[in-house]
Amino acid sequence: MKQIDIKDVGGFKYGHCTNEKEGTGTTVILHEEGAVGGVSVQGRAPGTKETDLLRSENTVQTVHAVTLSGGSAFGLDAAGGVMRSLAQRGIGVEVMGHRVPIVPAAILFDLFPSSKAVYPDAGYGYNAAERAFAEAPFLSGNYGAGTGASVGKINGFSSAMKGGIGVYAVESQGVKVGACIAVNAFGDIIDPNTNQLIAGAYDETAGFLDSEKLLREATLSPGIQENNTTIGCITTNVRLHKSEANQLAASAHDGLARSIRQVHTQVDGDALFVMSEEEVTASLLSLTSLAVYAVEQAVIRAVKDAHTAYGLTAYPDIE
Repeated sequence: MKQIDIKDVGGFKYGHCTNEKEGTGTTVILHEEGAVGGVSVQGRAPGTKETDLLRSENTVQTVHAVTLSGGSAFGLDAAGGVMRSLAQRGIGVEVMGHRVPIVPAAILFDLFPSSKAVYPDAGYGYNAAERAFAEAPFLSGNYGAGTGASVGKINGFSSAMKGGIGVYAVESQGVKVGACIAVNAFGDIIDPNTNQLIAGAYDETAGFLDSEKLLREATLSPGIQENNTTIGCITTNVRLHKSEANQLAASAHDGLARSIRQVHTQVDGDALFVMSEEEVTASLLSLTSLAVYAVEQAVIRAVKDAHTAYGLTAYPDIE
């Protein structure tokens, strides 16, 4: 297995629209020919669009893009801009002479206390899609859907740290898997390679507060934050049926469980999409192992590549 550039995973294109000033943004993953899609939503507070059509028993087999966005429920509007960009290029399902792009979406809550309310709209989605077609740089950290992301909010924003978006891809014997994960978690971030806390609830004097320990001891503050969610998309060049894509999406959440503690809580809306193109065949067991690894490494990249902003300290400044 070796690490590769995520842009080398099949025919997928990736783009960010970043509003650094206001701390929000949108990320798009697209495939012009359409890719077999799947999804798994395992958090209890999700914000999603077009996930029902990805159920194995439903008719639509392929999707043309996945939109990840900030802005809470308002951010779902960004998917409309992605559809417009695709439709202008004749991309989508043909229906009575019209092209209808299939664009599922998920959002995270990136609004800060006392901050100006700025939400990604269709313009963000259009811009992110256009940047994907232009093959603009696609980076980890304070970009796209991860621009205003934060982690470790058990005691609110006063001890939270900066989250972000993470990008990671691997290849093994021709099988390629990429993960793009926007990390805005209630819990802390653990490096699975060392089992050490690297981001989360943090005090300059005491260091990491260890959210899991606080939860076990029931030492919660009254203002527990309900504005979390980790969302992402796994891309692969492996041929999958729709049911297999859904199974892969569900299993890939293991990568979140290995790197975020706690995860899938009632105050998170954790959701992972899968997009698969038909280039190679492979064992679903092997593919799942690669996907889980790519997801956990993308989570690590999200916080390690973030920089301090919006009053939130980032990993590089406490390392």
